[in-house]
Amino acid sequence: MITAERQDFGDNNKNDAVKLPVAGNFPAPVRFFAHFFSYLLHPLFIPLYVIMFLIYVHPSYFSGADSRTKFWLPLTVVQLTIFYPVFSVVLLKALGFADSFFLKTQKDRIIPYIISGIFFFWLFMVFKNYPGELHPAVTAFALGIFLTSSAALMANIYFKISMHAMGMGGLLGLFLVIMTYNTMLMTWPLSIAFLLTGIVCTSRLVVSDHTVKEIYWGLFLGVICQFAAALVLL
Repeated sequence: MITAERQDFGDNNKNDAVKLPVAGNFPAPVRFFAHFFSYLLHPLFIPLYVIMFLIYVHPSYFSGADSRTKFWLPLTVVQLTIFYPVFSVVLLKALGFADSFFLKTQKDRIIPYIISGIFFFWLFMVFKNYPGELHPAVTAFALGIFLTSSAALMANIYFKISMHAMGMGGLLGLFLVIMTYNTMLMTWPLSIAFLLTGIVCTSRLVVSDHTVKEIYWGLFLGVICQFAAALVLL
């Protein structure tokens, strides 16, 4: 097995590097699809995919919503969960506060987690105070995103938790909440969600230096934070 060296976070006095297992020599097609799914299902895109699912697939959450709501909500999600966080990372890289756009180290992730958490909380407040009152499950999803980013910031103190796994865990958590409250037959959406979660988590093991522990913890926190948000608001 090939190993890579990663400097222990938060301790500049240590000269010894921590040996962590990384992916082996996978065939080029495997690496290509691993990168493809890592980009396609990037955690910043998950909220947009979910809100589109809730608007256009779920039979009741937006059944009485007008076309204005169905247009502005996805646009708001794009603005607060994709554009502003990405712009912040680009700005941090340009100013020298991050070594890479891909946030490969725990140190690089601290400020983006804080900034993204602010925008995610903003999204929650927009949903909570939206004119016409959105379904509580939609607002709970936004709260779950904020809780997940906060949990990621705390976990980042100890290890480099997988953001992709957290995103897919949030997707799974919401679908399980919908199933629990029996507002939609979730057989096929859950089946697809489990399949995509497996693909994304496997992809991160193939093309990143994440360990199995970091993947599992990300998945666990993503699911739990959605459950916690649902308990608060539903």
